[in-house]
Amino acid sequence: MKILFRLILTVAALLSVAYSATAQTATAPYKFDLGAGLGMSGYIGDVNSSNPFKHPGFTADVRFGYLIDTRWAIRTSLGIMGLSGSTDDMSNVLPAGTEGFSFTSQVYDLNVRGEFNFFSYGMGETYKRLRRWTPYLAVGIGASLASSDGNTAAGFSIPMAFGFKFKLKERINLHAEFSMTKVFSDHIDGKDIADLNHIKTDFYKSTDWFSRITVGISYEFGKRCETCHYVD
Repeated sequence: MKILFRLILTVAALLSVAYSATAQTATAPYKFDLGAGLGMSGYIGDVNSSNPFKHPGFTADVRFGYLIDTRWAIRTSLGIMGLSGSTDDMSNVLPAGTEGFSFTSQVYDLNVRGEFNFFSYGMGETYKRLRRWTPYLAVGIGASLASSDGNTAAGFSIPMAFGFKFKLKERINLHAEFSMTKVFSDHIDGKDIADLNHIKTDFYKSTDWFSRITVGISYEFGKRCETCHYVD
């Protein structure tokens, strides 16, 4: 759990420093973007403690963003993914006498996040020092709903992501992203059980994670009016 808090604090600190350092960024020519992504999903929890992509699943999402400027955006996304795991992968760390199991879950995830581009992102207008590619960092809040073997579970979540954007054309963007989401529920695996190490589930411990690697495309729209008109 200490690792989670350190990660969240690190991301928050980076975003805070970034905001202070980019107070005078260029205006984005368009207000919004709409996109979609496809990729691979994975799980870390009671039945998988190491590699989240040991049992890879399929994931897809749709995204809508408000482009504050060339560095900052606020984005909401709705995703669906398949997760699976098996205690067969943990036979060397399970407590003696623990009965093993496996699961498959379908998970829906809705989140809102702040997104920071490391470089001013755009095309044209060389005096603004825009780049048509940039790494980016994101963190937010959300909620996840999982369904497995007739059981459903929901939990508050914290998504964190690192990615790379490339502007194919003025209004068309490609992206590749790795994300990790902490879900404050211990039932993403669909099992109403205590932690396999016999640690009682709590709001902040013994809970599940899921990860995603995605690639996608987005389209910008809602052109800003850059000329102000005054009426005397």
